[in-house]
Amino acid sequence: MSKKKQDGVYFFWSTSIIICMLVALFVLGFASCAKGTPAASPSASPSASPNTEASPSASPEGSTAPVTSPTSSSMETALAETTDMGQEYVDKFIFLGDSTTNGLAYYDVVNDNQVWTPASGTLTLSLWSTATIVYRDDDSEISIVDAVTKKQPEYILITLGVNGVSFMDEEYFIKEYTKLVQAIKEASPNTKIILNSIYPVTAAYSEKDNGITNEKIDNANTWVERVANSLSVKYLDSESVIKDTNGAMPDKISNDGEIHFNEDGYKLVINYLRTHGYQ
Repeated sequence: MSKKKQDGVYFFWSTSIIICMLVALFVLGFASCAKGTPAASPSASPSASPNTEASPSASPEGSTAPVTSPTSSSMETALAETTDMGQEYVDKFIFLGDSTTNGLAYYDVVNDNQVWTPASGTLTLSLWSTATIVYRDDDSEISIVDAVTKKQPEYILITLGVNGVSFMDEEYFIKEYTKLVQAIKEASPNTKIILNSIYPVTAAYSEKDNGITNEKIDNANTWVERVANSLSVKYLDSESVIKDTNGAMPDKISNDGEIHFNEDGYKLVINYLRTHGYQ
């Protein structure tokens, strides 16, 4: 092959190799750019990330409160069994309520000045805001809010609703009970509040045509517990040690065969309070 032709072949192959290399570099560069494109895609932005939406640091406007199952919230609200807290624990309480609470003083189960009821001996839930109670420290008759403001009790056990079940529907009952608890909280922020279950009545009384039945009481107790849960206070299921197998108050612990306990009945309640302490 002549030198001229040999040079031409070398030139051709050298040029072809250089062109191939340039093409390869171009393809590699294009591929690299294509891989980077998703980083700018809206679907990959932080604001669209599922983890960000569920994060506690997300905007308050978009956040929602944790959902708690009825079972767990009930367990947190209802006081569980504890060791016996003793009489010293009971002595720290104020007992606010209707005629079923007044019996605590009548039978000397607790000190008289721990029991807050009206002079009539009973209190209806619907009238809590206008009623007065006997403030036994000085025998004055003052409102519940004034008494709480004055006393600043460490604990208060509220037992209300047995009269209300005869005429108060769910909305009315919960509204008034909620307002009562909120008023006590505002008047004495450090007071530990316990909402007590409404006590059952005897089977004979439940069968009377007076609007108060054990079925209604059981239903109302679910409302009481809901109020306790919604306001972050405690619920005492003391009715559980009062009921017989038919869900009624046993005649042997009733002093009138109807709605009120005798001394033995009140001692059952106080013992339950001592063994289901607020800790």
